[in-house]
Amino acid sequence: MELQSLKKVGPKTIEYLNKLNIYCVEDLLDYYPYRYNIYKPVNLKDCDTLDTITINATIESTPKLAYIRRNLNRITFKALSNNLLINVSIFNRSFLNQHLDVGKNITLIGKYDEKKNNFVASDLKFGWINTIKIEPIYHIIKGLKNANMNMYILNALEQINNVNDFIPDYINNEYRFIDKLEALKIIHNPENSNDLKQARIKLIYEELFLFMLKINFLKIKNQKIDGLERKFDQDKVKNFIKSLPFSLTVDQMSAVNDCLNDLKSKKRMNRLIEGDVGSGKTIVATILMYANTISGYQSALMAPTEILATQHYESIKKIMEPFSVNVALLVGSMKKSEHKKIVDDLKNKKIDIIIGTHALISSDVEFNNLGLVITDEQHRFGVNQRSNLQNKGNMPDVIYMSATPIPRTYALTIYNDMDASIIKTKPNGRKEIKTFVKKESELKSVLNHILEEVKNGHQIYVVAPSIQENEEHNTWDVESLKKSFNQAFHDKVPTAILHGKIKSKEKEKIMNQFKTGEIKILIATTVIEVGVDVENATTIVIFNAENYGLATLHQLRGRVGRNNLDSYCFLISDKEVDRLKVLEDSNDGFYISEQDFLMRKGGDLFGTKQSGDMVFKIADLRRDFKILLQAKKDSEQFLNSKEIQDPKYQNILKSIANLD
Repeated sequence: MELQSLKKVGPKTIEYLNKLNIYCVEDLLDYYPYRYNIYKPVNLKDCDTLDTITINATIESTPKLAYIRRNLNRITFKALSNNLLINVSIFNRSFLNQHLDVGKNITLIGKYDEKKNNFVASDLKFGWINTIKIEPIYHIIKGLKNANMNMYILNALEQINNVNDFIPDYINNEYRFIDKLEALKIIHNPENSNDLKQARIKLIYEELFLFMLKINFLKIKNQKIDGLERKFDQDKVKNFIKSLPFSLTVDQMSAVNDCLNDLKSKKRMNRLIEGDVGSGKTIVATILMYANTISGYQSALMAPTEILATQHYESIKKIMEPFSVNVALLVGSMKKSEHKKIVDDLKNKKIDIIIGTHALISSDVEFNNLGLVITDEQHRFGVNQRSNLQNKGNMPDVIYMSATPIPRTYALTIYNDMDASIIKTKPNGRKEIKTFVKKESELKSVLNHILEEVKNGHQIYVVAPSIQENEEHNTWDVESLKKSFNQAFHDKVPTAILHGKIKSKEKEKIMNQFKTGEIKILIATTVIEVGVDVENATTIVIFNAENYGLATLHQLRGRVGRNNLDSYCFLISDKEVDRLKVLEDSNDGFYISEQDFLMRKGGDLFGTKQSGDMVFKIADLRRDFKILLQAKKDSEQFLNSKEIQDPKYQNILKSIANLD
């Protein structure tokens, strides 16, 4: 069903929805709220004034709008709530002023200061709420309103009579799950917490069941498939390894041998190389691509960002040059003429190794003889995306690389279709990164450290959680930090900012300037989290560190310490200090991931929300791990049962058919 068939959804709204990866009504219905606001009106005389509360009130005086400073305005007025006249203030809602008339009934959400008789509202709604109201809250972008998003979804639900349920009937009956359409209606318009709980359980299980069905399908499929049996000169590979300007660690060599044995066997390789930050997975991949090349096959390495793909291309091309191996780069920002030349050369086998982003799975990309597919930071790509690249060849061997150590119990479940090689030891000469948790009141000492490092010819990363100032969240942003650093260093230290909204060519320019030392301080969002490698960077400062999981902080910390120099990480936070101190005590990513799992109640397993397998629309692997284990068991039984042949389950089979 198409979006334009919905009431009040025009071309501009469709454009906004597309930016949220919503392209049809099915996508819209699956765009679940990420939280709910629960409004229960109270009497001011009966409530705890320290809590955020909801009250019904009537406007008693003409509202006054004051502009305090840039990006900060305030509306004030008097209101009557349960016969108590109070002063009301609401910040940064200037657009409401024209609608706030004397005598109008409103609902206020916020905090009440009894001594000052002042209610500071964080939100305001027109009309009174007479019973408990549960309001769905969605992730939205500028141009869309939360209320409108909910309206579009409810309109869609009115127009449809049935939806695909990806849970077999016998499982629905066994667990007494509610109907899928009913679950969708409740999740987007809940009337009470009990119904909401039932709807969530149904949709969480369905998502995890479908995910594990795909994983188990791939496992069965891979067990039945013969791979490419290669013959290559072992001495050539040994000489290639000897030519490297460093010695491999024991773990690196072990991973290389695992993969070389897979390349030589008839069994199709399906292997995960999991290694801590900076453990040297890329050089392992490089050796394997060389072995694949001298076997007569092409290799493809897919990275999640253009920055990382370009970095891999530059380092691998340099290593391969003495061996006459042709290496090329394919990314989305290339000109059409450049893209076409690479595609033509690849098809005509003028390219041995292609490195790129999602551009590699474009429909026009054809290989001559693809033998090895490597995906870097594999959890950032969905099962379908990885399969699309694998299907470009005739049963190529497959390697997944991940620098995100995860708890063993998770790995055994979500990677149970793969063999695994673990790289724990760091390359020779690497030092442990010294990590310190600092309060904002201690920033002066951090700035002094930065200045000293810059004077010594080194470079600095600075990380902030947002791009621009956000009054509501009260966190640091890259724009404000750049101004503060320029002021602190009197504009004498070259500083630049980097974030996801900067165009690709500008990003590339900034990173090149940072690599060459022209820029001394790079202030960025977590866009630098994965793979960015500048050996001269010795310090990283992470503001509002409490906003990140320990695993993400460890990933960010790994941007420094990629040399034999002393390196430092400063975590700036006035909150959750005990949790953050885990990073002061350890540089072991596997230990940190276990602690992260134990200490955090929820959130994404990999710390930040990214696109790919491990980000779910409603499920949470940490919170819903028991459901995941049951879904794994149920999906295995379904794939091996006669039930799967029933025509009524064709929709379930179609959901995994494109993995075949």
